[in-house]
Amino acid sequence: VQLVESGGGSVQAGGSLRLSCAASGYTSSFYCMGWFRQRPGKGREAIASFHSDGGIAYVDSVKGRFTISQNNAKNTLYLQMNNLKPEDTAMYYCAAETPSGRDGVCHPAKYNYWGQGTQVTVSS
Repeated sequence: VQLVESGGGSVQAGGSLRLSCAASGYTSSFYCMGWFRQRPGKGREAIASFHSDGGIAYVDSVKGRFTISQNNAKNTLYLQMNNLKPEDTAMYYCAAETPSGRDGVCHPAKYNYWGQGTQVTVSS
């Protein structure tokens, strides 16, 4: 499984970015895909997840501002980020768990494939 992120960059507070993650090489019908970020001096945190059964979840700090989605071909994962804040500055990673469980829930500790990351910088 290969995951390749793109779309990072520098924006001012209040701006928007859309991250993309091109996925290839997985065949299971049950999978999770998610976005993580690692802020300077912090650990990696799960911020959004998408289960193949349709389950979607967000961490509280991005709810209402970020939207995770997948294209119809199911080979690209997106993270639309609106109303960005300086505290959103981080390296953002795409991750996948395949095969996943069938409970419709993605578990952060179970992701087994990772992209290389894309930097997002938000200035005040």
